[in-house]
Amino acid sequence: MNLGGTSIATQREAAILIVDDAPESLSALRKMMVEQGYQTFVANSGERALEIARRVHPDLILLDVVMPGMNGIETCRQLKASPITQRIPVIFMSARTEAEDVVAGFDCGAVDYIGKPLRMAEVCARVRTQLQIRISQESQQEQAERLRTIVNNMAEGLLIIEADGRIQFTNPACDKYLGYAANELAGQSISDLLNPLVAQEYLDYFARYAANPETAYSHGTREVIIRHHNGSSVCMDLTLTPMFLRQPLFIGLLHDITHHKLSEDALQRAAMIDPLTKIANRRHFDSFLEKEWQRALRSGAALSLVVLDVDHFKLYNDTLGHAAGDVCLQKVAQAINSHALRATDLAARYGGEEFVLLFAETDSDSAYLLAESIRAHIESLQLPHPRSVTSPHITVSIGVATIHPSQLDSTESLFVAADRAMYVAKEGGRNQVRATRSSGDSLEAVKALVMR
Repeated sequence: MNLGGTSIATQREAAILIVDDAPESLSALRKMMVEQGYQTFVANSGERALEIARRVHPDLILLDVVMPGMNGIETCRQLKASPITQRIPVIFMSARTEAEDVVAGFDCGAVDYIGKPLRMAEVCARVRTQLQIRISQESQQEQAERLRTIVNNMAEGLLIIEADGRIQFTNPACDKYLGYAANELAGQSISDLLNPLVAQEYLDYFARYAANPETAYSHGTREVIIRHHNGSSVCMDLTLTPMFLRQPLFIGLLHDITHHKLSEDALQRAAMIDPLTKIANRRHFDSFLEKEWQRALRSGAALSLVVLDVDHFKLYNDTLGHAAGDVCLQKVAQAINSHALRATDLAARYGGEEFVLLFAETDSDSAYLLAESIRAHIESLQLPHPRSVTSPHITVSIGVATIHPSQLDSTESLFVAADRAMYVAKEGGRNQVRATRSSGDSLEAVKALVMR
């Protein structure tokens, strides 16, 4: 016998618990449920029904209302009071079909109420409907639980933001990134987290989307600085995606890029640093010189360049080896760098054993004194140089050029002047400073110096 069509195809065989104190009714219902393909359990009392329900957790319970001892209404109440059984749907069966009886059944948690005498086709249809509803509910609950698990365990921070900028929800990653307790951000505004100008930009975007969701564009991803709960700033990528349910909402995804920014900054610093001496490299120095040159053009201030070379360094390497030569260059570099004290000063390794220093807003006399101080500092290191014909210790030859740059000058002319002054120092016996200054053409000035 197959009343009501095909049985429900589910991921597993549905389990039905039938509770009735009348043996004939219990037997007929059990036979019908088995024929429909359900796994069937039976109980003839409310107490027995509770025991079986807690043990097998059926998908649906057919429950007689009028039973000796614990009646169906009380049985249902106890089922719904237990976390283990409260979600099992209950269909009441009873000859008592007055309105107050039916209402009492629904009030205690039943999903349906079937009058006796039972029409088996109707019972099968109602059971099938409730099982379909339960499958749908379980699927929705499973999806919701899966989504909740994903949201709570995702590495990115997630915010749900209302059109007025109020934060409706944050996930644990967002709370952790920003230093808040669970649910503490709910009700706050994004204006509490972002720079006022950036926050206003987002609020304007929210307003445009709320006014016309169909034409609003997706805001996409941008790098933002977010205020941490402790008052510090956190660098994040913020991606905003609009969605419209009963009201316009915005899903914000936060990706922590602090480590990336630190790595990026480290790479930028590494690109500007000489790996051996740990002071600025040639690339950084050239960029710095160009910036200070342009500033001097605008202000009319003096710009002084110091070029120095370690005396007889090839002989030092040949005698003591390149490892000792590297250590020597490191010590010389640190001595030189200790004289670049202002933000407008920069010391750099320019190549091999050649070093340069730039002193902005520094006249010729001051630059000469600084260069002489550097020379004396390096000599005082007392780094032995066995084969030097100049001194038993490491020394340097220094050239200084000072210029008030004009549009007719170039950084190359300043370099040429300082470099030629350094060669004059070498030709004069090394371990000394030679300087030149120019108000126009530095190259011609140093030529005049050499020809004296």
